[in-house]
Amino acid sequence: MSKQKQIHLRPISVSDAPALFQFWSDPDVTAFMNINPMQSVEQAEEMILYLTQLEHAGRYTIVLEDDTIVGTCGFNYIDAENQRGEIGYEIGKEYWRKGYMSQALQALIEEGFHTLKLNRIEAKVEPGNAPSRRLLKKAGFHEEGILRGYEKLNGVFLDMVMYSLLHSD
Repeated sequence: MSKQKQIHLRPISVSDAPALFQFWSDPDVTAFMNINPMQSVEQAEEMILYLTQLEHAGRYTIVLEDDTIVGTCGFNYIDAENQRGEIGYEIGKEYWRKGYMSQALQALIEEGFHTLKLNRIEAKVEPGNAPSRRLLKKAGFHEEGILRGYEKLNGVFLDMVMYSLLHSD
């Protein structure tokens, strides 16, 4: 059995757009991202510029040891006053179930609790996104309940399941 490749996180960059477009244009990857599959690399560039300009957030590109880009993750929102942050993530289909997102999630948790001094890290997941729900449970997150009609995509209101991890957990 081969040793699992290690990942590292680096700040997302517009130069990542061609690689990320491959994931963000895949309906299987975007199914639970609350975006429609992208049609052009320019859309990926615009998304990266938007993500890098968010004031209370931080997005990272997930990179393997050989510099292969496999996905992104980060804090969608950081509420410094209440010491909480919401995470989000996605990974290219060819990298599913290889342990990379577990590593990325551990890096986010470490940053959240130790660097950002958060008390609570949250994740909101669509009820049908079983792989993401398993990932969060495996990382120690607690399922808190359903947020009914919480997000809107293409005119349809979606329920979300709230997960949290406290520093004291």
